[in-house]
Amino acid sequence: MSTDSNQDKDGGAGTSAASGSGSGSTDDRIEREISIAAPVERVWAVLTEPEHVGSWFGQGEPAPVDLRPGGIMELDHGEYGQFLTKIVKVDPPHHFSYRWASAHPGEVAVEGNSTLVEFTLTEEGDGTHLRVVESGFAGLRIPEDRKKTAGYESHAAGWSGQVENIRRYAEQLAT
Repeated sequence: MSTDSNQDKDGGAGTSAASGSGSGSTDDRIEREISIAAPVERVWAVLTEPEHVGSWFGQGEPAPVDLRPGGIMELDHGEYGQFLTKIVKVDPPHHFSYRWASAHPGEVAVEGNSTLVEFTLTEEGDGTHLRVVESGFAGLRIPEDRKKTAGYESHAAGWSGQVENIRRYAEQLAT
């Protein structure tokens, strides 16, 4: 299952395990999909539990997570800053979303300073199909000094790597 595609729907190159698919995307929305050889409950835990989040998206330390709508999940992105994402939706184990103010480290993500990151998990045999969508770039005002790390292009490349990190991490937990 882990050899299935990480579909790059913004027209760019995907990861080494990717196959391209450029349907109907704009510079406002990034979509990535990947198959993971792990049950949906394990992938859910990887996306939402403090000890796991810090491993695939962060510096290896547990990430504080208040797992409820309106709660804060703190992401440590090293040299790029600390991000106070605001959780929007929690529907275990199939849907999780949060707002991310990647242009404004240290600020709580709210409508107007952030994008919306959505994870959808679907059972796929004994594994999980993960879909990640980040949207809302068109309405952001990104400070000049953050454009290289907080803009659409950076995130489009970043999510290609991150879905692979999630896949590898979730699959290694099985062994």
